[in-house]
Formats: sequence, C-alpha cells, structure tokens
Amino acid sequence: MNAVRKGALVWALACAGVGAAWVFPPAQAAEFRAIAPAAAVLYDGPSPKAKRLFVAPRGMPVEVLSNLPAWVKVRDAAGDVMWVPRADLGASAHVVAIRVASVRAAPQERAPVNFQVDSGVLLEVLDDAPSGWLRVRHADGAAGYVKAAEVFGR
Repeated sequence: MNAVRKGALVWALACAGVGAAWVFPPAQAAEFRAIAPAAAVLYDGPSPKAKRLFVAPRGMPVEVLSNLPAWVKVRDAAGDVMWVPRADLGASAHVVAIRVASVRAAPQERAPVNFQVDSGVLLEVLDDAPSGWLRVRHADGAAGYVKAAEVFGR
C-alpha cells in the first residue's frame, strides 16, 4: 500500500473512531439498589395492577435499568427484568453469588478458602477490597474475600 493510501486509511479510521465515540457514549457504571422491606412484590409493569412475578427478600440486590416517579425497572441476578415500587428500594449492602463462589482468607487467588457458597446465596458486603475483590460476611457470621466477578450486586 502506498503512503498516500495508507495515510488516507489511517485518517478514515481515526474519523470513524471519533464518530463512534460520538454515537456511542462511554458506558456508565451500573447502579445497584437492594430490596428494603422484609419482602417486596416485583411486577411485570409499573403498576400494582400488573402481574405479580416474584416476592423478593430484604437485601436482594437489583440493577436499576430505568426510573419513573413511583416505579423502578430492575434486573435481578438471573437476568429477569421486573418493576418495583421506588419506596421498596434502599442502598445496596449485599451481593448474591452467581455461581459456586469461594470466600477466601485474603483477597488473593491462592489464599486459603474459608468457605464456599452456592449460587443464589446472599452475602453482606463489608467493604471493597483491592483489585476486584470484596470483603463479605455470610448470614452465619463467617467472613472473607470473594472475587467481584463471582457475585451480582456491585
């Protein structure tokens, strides 16, 4: 390829990149909330007259997809999309295992395993640890570090 054609190709690709950045803005971090009352009904639409799909327990993390004044469209760990009254959501302090997860003594892949949890088990987040780990506590009091990629809610 001669230098002129190569330069034109580089310029065209650079312009396409700028155009793509303008058309596709950078992704924003997901927003997670949690079910606040002891149990909350999730619906297939933003109305108490909509079909009831699921009763969610306190602490269950959900990803916020969109907001209306009184309703929030959310996604759960299984990927199901539902609506919940805004009043039933609070700050997210928990994550749920998306597969069998090892909770380790330190935030390192080779650290000893304190315990394992099955998919769907709720863990309280104590704090964010360095490089993709979370310090968590199980309902029975056992604590340790889990890889953020093994849980939903952060």
